Amino acid sequence: MYFTSNTIAFLDGEFVPAEQATCGVYAQSLHYGYSVFEGIRAYNTPAGTRIFKAEEHYERLHYSCKAVGLPLEYSVEELTRISYEVLERNNLTDAYIRPLVYAATPNMSLKAATSSNLLIAVWEWGKYLGDQSLRLTISPYERPNPKAVPIEAKVGGHYVNSIIASTEAKGRGYDEALLLDMNGYVAEGPGANFFFERDGELYTAPQGSILRGITRNTIIDLAREAGITVHEKFFKPEELRTASAAFMTGTAAEVIGIASVDDVVFEKSFQHSIGGMLASHYHALVTGQAVSRNASFAEQAR
Repeated sequence: MYFTSNTIAFLDGEFVPAEQATCGVYAQSLHYGYSVFEGIRAYNTPAGTRIFKAEEHYERLHYSCKAVGLPLEYSVEELTRISYEVLERNNLTDAYIRPLVYAATPNMSLKAATSSNLLIAVWEWGKYLGDQSLRLTISPYERPNPKAVPIEAKVGGHYVNSIIASTEAKGRGYDEALLLDMNGYVAEGPGANFFFERDGELYTAPQGSILRGITRNTIIDLAREAGITVHEKFFKPEELRTASAAFMTGTAAEVIGIASVDDVVFEKSFQHSIGGMLASHYHALVTGQAVSRNASFAEQAR
């Protein structure tokens, strides 16, 4: 699914067959989830292949490395250049890019690494959560306490929480989980940020127990440019009963509608919601098309 015998990856300064990009069984990252990564998309645009917000993604990768003590010797510019070359070597235009910084040195200690390894892999990947509006359930698992881990860093080990929550939700017949924070406020999905619509305005969780996604930030910017008020505030699950629509955002998922959260069924279809209109704007933006600045956009969403 992700690679063939012809796939090329970047590993520690070299372009190698992906099947040769291996990690030893005594690697510190393998045992402790001690790694950081990014999820980035490239799109085929009228101007050629373009990586969407490469600078923002690689700046966050540097932040994540610093947060957990992993050295990263490559600059944002170098990482971007390498990513374009990996795409070119694999003849990909629309693709998902996965940079991973990890510690491959055999090390069973719990000390920060003094060196790191860099992998950049690419593959064709459709929308992670599909195209159909999702049925969510409030997870019995919470997002990690930000006083325990640097929650704004995209750390490999954090996603064990995501795997457990998502698997539990699907085991109960839902499409995905929605996690709360340690205070009972809605945080985010296992791999995507959450928004809901009410009275023509949008609400989403603030900084705290979420990863402030780059897609999330882009959607907030698009909404505000269109005259839509966006509230970044804490809210309890009960508040969703007054919502008319909801959606999730993420690089892998892009923008996906939410049909329901447990027994709360949203009255608006995704196509006729603010989220649906923002999804169209987002698609135009990432694919290099002209983004309409319709003055009645906010009014249409009401």
